[in-house]
Amino acid sequence: MANDPNQNHRDSHATSNKIDNAQRTQGQSDQHTTPQDGQGERSPRDQASTTEGFQARLFNAAGQDSVLQLADLAPPSQDDQTLVWVDLAGAARGQLPQVLQSLQLGELAGWDSGTNPALGQQGGLFWLRVVPVTEESSHEDVRGTVLTLIASRNVVVSLHDGPLSFIEELRAREEGGSMVGALSAESFVASLLDWTLSTYFAAIADYELAVERLEVQILEERSGGCLPELRRLRRWASRLRRMLAAHRVVFSALSRPDFHPDAAPDAQRHFAALDGRFERAMDMVENSRELVLGSFALFSSQTALQTNDRMRVLTFVTVITGVLATMVGALGMNFDASFFATRDTGFWGAVGFLLVFAITAIVLARARKWF
Repeated sequence: MANDPNQNHRDSHATSNKIDNAQRTQGQSDQHTTPQDGQGERSPRDQASTTEGFQARLFNAAGQDSVLQLADLAPPSQDDQTLVWVDLAGAARGQLPQVLQSLQLGELAGWDSGTNPALGQQGGLFWLRVVPVTEESSHEDVRGTVLTLIASRNVVVSLHDGPLSFIEELRAREEGGSMVGALSAESFVASLLDWTLSTYFAAIADYELAVERLEVQILEERSGGCLPELRRLRRWASRLRRMLAAHRVVFSALSRPDFHPDAAPDAQRHFAALDGRFERAMDMVENSRELVLGSFALFSSQTALQTNDRMRVLTFVTVITGVLATMVGALGMNFDASFFATRDTGFWGAVGFLLVFAITAIVLARARKWF
């Protein structure tokens, strides 16, 4: 059978169209395919979900510290030269299950069962919950945010809702290399707890400054509006004491040898020192309550002194007025004395004498500081 040239031309054209369509399809497929490199590139959305509120750092005492992403987390090394610190703030707290899974720490129960300070153990890890004072606190409106710490061998995970200045300060201080990797997880937890206590010491310092300002105001005889301030200071001290006293269950348990018997001796020493620092903080809070009572005693004494001054003035005025009244009464007696014949001259002379007597008495009283 003879071949039709037109038919051959149509077949060749159709084949060419199929090849072009296949190439275009492959090109589109290549454009939509994400290149694979190692663990794969993350989309901008995935990167945002792992960086917003998520901070992780590998401290290496034998090398260079490094910043980690969520996908970089792995079971920590078992040597004593590295420490992984993961900080989850705000919405990033929801990534805790993924963090625990990446670090192979297992599931954790009970750590989010409340907001009061607490402590617990589970397997080879322990967790604790404390409430540091935030910088938003003012007077009796002392505010705190919950800080949860989870620790295992060479791993520490911290969780908190709002920003904590000492977390940022610690992270900035250790930027670019440090020897934190030589610390155990327990010692690093003790360091974070010491920073927590520092927020209470700072709040107590602000409180003492407020008390000093109030006492200066009282001594400057401007104590009329000091009573409301005393009430505010009293509530401030009571609030601080309630917040700090609730942590006794945490610090006393950490210092007991039976809580973490396999911890390093350095960690035990750090926890014992931390408990002593907590007791000093409690003593300062108790002393702050005494400061309010001392300020109130000063206010009462100053008020009594001001009352005495007013009574002294009133007594002086009463005496002078009584003397003048006696003189005027004597001049009003119905006797036909020659003095009354002076008419206007005698009247104005008597008035002048009374004024001179009153002015002389006032000058003498001021000179002797009677008022």
